[in-house]
Amino acid sequence: MKQNMGTADRIIRFILAVLIAILYLTGQITGTAAIVLGIVLAVFLLTSAVGFCPAYYPFKISTKKNQS
Repeated sequence: MKQNMGTADRIIRFILAVLIAILYLTGQITGTAAIVLGIVLAVFLLTSAVGFCPAYYPFKISTKKNQS
């Protein structure tokens, strides 16, 4: 599994995951929204940790800078 996410992409996903977690823990989101955003949170944390986004793969998208 080759990384296809750049540093900025990974940082943005991590920050969004933290914001979702804060909203959930403060009770700002509940019910179905909390479940859906909880799944998004898990995906964002996982993809930012490994640097690979499965949604980018079929379209051959990469936000990672080429290393010469």
